[in-house]
Amino acid sequence: MPVIERVALFDTGNGVWDRFVSRVTEWASTRGVMLRDAIVLVPSAAALTPARAGFARRGGWQPRIETTRTLAASLGPALVPQAPQLSFDAATDRLSATQILRGHAIGRSLARSDPRRLEHVVTAVVETAHALARAAQCHAPARRDVYWADARSRLTPTTGPGAQQRWLARIALEWAALAPEPATDRLFSVQPAAWVSFQAGGVDPLVDALFDAATDATRCLVVDADADADVWPSDRVVPTFACCNDFEHEAQAAAAQVLWHLDRDESPVALVSLDRQLVRRVRALLERQHVPIADETGWTLSTTRAAASVMALLRSASAHARTDSLFDWLKGVPAWPDLPQAGERLVELERICRRRAIGRVEQLIALDLGPGLSDLVDRIQRALAGLRVPRMSTGEWLAALRHALRACGGWNVLVNDEAGQAVLRALHLEIDEDRVPAGSGPDASVVLGLEGFVAWVDAALAAAYYTPAAPAAEAVRVVITPLGRVMCRPFAAVVCPGADDRHLGAPPSAQTLLSDADQVALGLGGRAAQLRRDGLAFAHALALPRVTLLRRQIDASGEPLAESALLQRLVLDLAQQGRAPSAWTDPRTVRRMPVHPLARPLPSAPNALPTHVSASAVEALRDCPYRFFARHVLGLREDDELDTELEKRDYGVWLHHVLLDFHRRRDASAGPGADLHLLEHVAQQQQMALGIGDDEFLPFAASFARMAPAYLAWLHARDLEGIRWLDGEREIRLQPAPLGGVELHGVIDRIDRIAPGGALELIDYKTSAIQRLKDKVKQPLEDTQLAFYAALLAPEVQEPLRACYLPLDQADGIKPVVHEQVLHSAEVLVRELAGEFGRLRAGAPMPALGEGEVCETCEARGLCRRDHWPDGAGA
Repeated sequence: MPVIERVALFDTGNGVWDRFVSRVTEWASTRGVMLRDAIVLVPSAAALTPARAGFARRGGWQPRIETTRTLAASLGPALVPQAPQLSFDAATDRLSATQILRGHAIGRSLARSDPRRLEHVVTAVVETAHALARAAQCHAPARRDVYWADARSRLTPTTGPGAQQRWLARIALEWAALAPEPATDRLFSVQPAAWVSFQAGGVDPLVDALFDAATDATRCLVVDADADADVWPSDRVVPTFACCNDFEHEAQAAAAQVLWHLDRDESPVALVSLDRQLVRRVRALLERQHVPIADETGWTLSTTRAAASVMALLRSASAHARTDSLFDWLKGVPAWPDLPQAGERLVELERICRRRAIGRVEQLIALDLGPGLSDLVDRIQRALAGLRVPRMSTGEWLAALRHALRACGGWNVLVNDEAGQAVLRALHLEIDEDRVPAGSGPDASVVLGLEGFVAWVDAALAAAYYTPAAPAAEAVRVVITPLGRVMCRPFAAVVCPGADDRHLGAPPSAQTLLSDADQVALGLGGRAAQLRRDGLAFAHALALPRVTLLRRQIDASGEPLAESALLQRLVLDLAQQGRAPSAWTDPRTVRRMPVHPLARPLPSAPNALPTHVSASAVEALRDCPYRFFARHVLGLREDDELDTELEKRDYGVWLHHVLLDFHRRRDASAGPGADLHLLEHVAQQQQMALGIGDDEFLPFAASFARMAPAYLAWLHARDLEGIRWLDGEREIRLQPAPLGGVELHGVIDRIDRIAPGGALELIDYKTSAIQRLKDKVKQPLEDTQLAFYAALLAPEVQEPLRACYLPLDQADGIKPVVHEQVLHSAEVLVRELAGEFGRLRAGAPMPALGEGEVCETCEARGLCRRDHWPDGAGA
C-alpha cells in the first residue's frame, strides 16, 4: 500500500493556485520527487487553466496537470458500447431500457395497460443504471466484481411494499454491470513518480481508488482545500446581500450589480446559475448592454427553436395533428426545395385556416385551394407520408425523419444552425453518415409506434444540453457558471442570484428506485453527501472577493420564498464575530420621464361608415362607439386561434347545425323515441361533418346528453299546445327608410308558429347562463339582439310577433326567456339607430367609453390604450 500524505490548504480565494504550487513544490523537494514525472489531478476542467498558469509562473519543469477525464481521454478512445450495453447517452439508453423492460412481465404489462407510466419507469431505470455504473467505475477493475456482488446482495428482490421498485432497481443493476470497460480503467495502469490531487468541493472516489491502487514506490499527496471551508476567517470581507421584491426586481438587481463591477474594471465576473429561468433573464438584460458572456451551463436542448421545429414536424404526422403544430413546423422552414414563394404561400394558407377555423391537418386535403396552395399542401403531405406509419423500428423512424427534414428543407436549416447541429447529434442523425462508428447510436431494432417515437425524441432532447459558442477567452467579461465551478477560479467578483431555500442548498430530489440508505451503501452519496457538496461549493465561492448574494421574497408563481439554509448559517457564523452581511446598495440610476397623459380617443369618420350592419355591430355601437369604430369602420379583426381545444362557441355552432337538421328531418307524429334517436343520429353526423373528434368533443358530450332529453320534453309540450317549427337559420336583409341606405342583415336561429294562422315566435338559441339573459330582457330597450331580429322579420310577416331566448344548457330544464313587447323595442331601436347614424354622418366622434364589463374582454383595448389613460382605469 502506498503512503498517502495529506496537507491542508487554507483560503481558496484568489492566489490559491500560487499557494497550491508552493505546497506541491515544497513537498516534492523534500520527498525527492521530480515534478516532470508527477501527475497533478484537479477536480474540474475549469481548474486546468489556472493550475497550469500557476506552475508556469513558478518556472522550471512542469508536472502533467489533468482531470481524471482528460487524462483517460489522452490514453486512447473509449470502447464503443454494443446494444444493450449502457452508453450514457440518454436517447440510446432509453431505447435499450425499453427493450429490456419489455423482456420482463412488468414491462409488457405496463406497455399494454399504461404506456405513460412505462415512460416514467424507463426514465427511472436509466437514471439508476447510470448512477450505479458511475459508482462502479470509481472502483479499481480488480475490485469491481466485489462491488457488484455487494450490490446484488443488497438489491435482492423482495415481496410486499416496494417490491416493484426493488425489482426495477435490480434490473438497472444488472444492466449497469454489462457496461463496457470505462476509459478511466486505463488510469490504473499509469505509474507516475507521484500522484498529486487538489481536493476541493468534496472527495473524488475515483482519485481515492487510484491512490489506493498505486505501487509502494509511488508518492501520493492530497492537498485538501476543504479543510477549513466551514470556518469564516475574521479578516475576510463579508459578502453583500440583497433581498428583492419579485422575479423581475431580482433579475434587474443582479444585472445592475454585474454592470457595476464591469464599470470598475472588475472582471471577469462569475454569474452563478442557481435558478436557470432567472439567469436567462439576467443574461438578456446584459446582452442589451453588449456585454461579452461565456455560458458554461447552457440550457436544455428541448427549449431551443431547432428542437421545437423537429417536435412540431413529428406531431404534425399524427392522425389527430392540429394545424397549429403544422404551422409551428412550417414557419421554421423558410424555403422548400424547388417550391418558389413557399413563404408567401404559407402565410396565405395560415390565413385561410384561421378564417375557416381549420383545426386539423387532415382537413387541409378537402380544402378548395388555388394551384399554388395546392402544391404546398401536396408537398406537406408527401413530406409527412413516411412518418404516418403505425409501427416501425427505430432505425426506420430515424430514416423517415431524415427524409422528411430533407424534403421540406429543414435539414439544411438544422445543419447551418449551432443548436440544430446539437439536435441532430442528440438524435444520432449525423450530418456525415459515413463517419458514424459501427455499432454506435441507438438500437435500431426497437419497434415503436409514432406516439412512442415522438415520446422518445422528446425525452432525448429534454435530457441533452446546448451550450452556445463563447466569445474569445480574452474578450469574456462575464461567465455564467454553476456554483460548483466557481471555486478556485480567478474571478474578480461573484454575483449569485437565487440565494433562496429552493435554489441554494435545497434538499436534493429523491432517487426513484433507491432509498437513501441504499445510495450510501452503494457509493452513490445520498442526501447528506449532496448537501455537503453544496455547502462546500458555497463556502469556496464566498472565499472569492466581492461576493453579492440576492434572493426574492415572492416566486413568479406568487409563493413566498425564504432564505437558503446556507445563507442562514453564514449569518449565524458572522454574528458570532459581531458582524453581518453588508446591505446591498442599488446601483441602478433613476431616470425621470416626462409625463404625457393619453386622452381618450375621439375618432370621427363621416365618410367611412359601414353600409350594412348586423346585430353584433349595433350592440358594439351601443356598448362602446370606439369598439364599433375599430371593428366595423376600420374593419379590424383578431386572427382566430388555431386552438387545440373546443370552445363554448364551437359547441354552440355545432348545436345550431344539429337542431336545424333535426327539425328539417323530424316527423312530429313519429313519437318521443324516434325523436331522441333522430337527434342523437343527427348529432353524430354533424360532429363528423365539422371534423370534431370524439376526444375533443368529450367535454361537451355530457352537456348534450343532459340537454337532449330536456329539449325534447320542452318540444313535445309545445307540440301539445299546437306550436310548430316553421323555419331555421333564416337570413334576412332590410333597408329601413329612416337609416338612409344602411342595410340591416342577420340570421334568425328559429321561427315557430304558435297555432295555425296564429302569431309567430322568433327564437334565439343560447348556451350562456340564464341569469345573463334575464338581465338583458329585464329592461327591454337594453336588449339589442331580439329587437334587431324583430325589426328584420316584422316587415315580412302579417302575423303578431313574439320573441324569446332559449337557454339550452341549464341543469333544471329548458325555460324560455321572453322579451315582452319586442315590436315596440324594434321600433325604438330603428328610430334611435337612424338618429345615431345621422350624428355620425355629421361628424360626431365615436368615443372610447372605457366602462362596463365589455371593456374587460374587448379586443380593441390595446388600440384605445385604455390601460394608459390618466385616470388609471387599467386597474
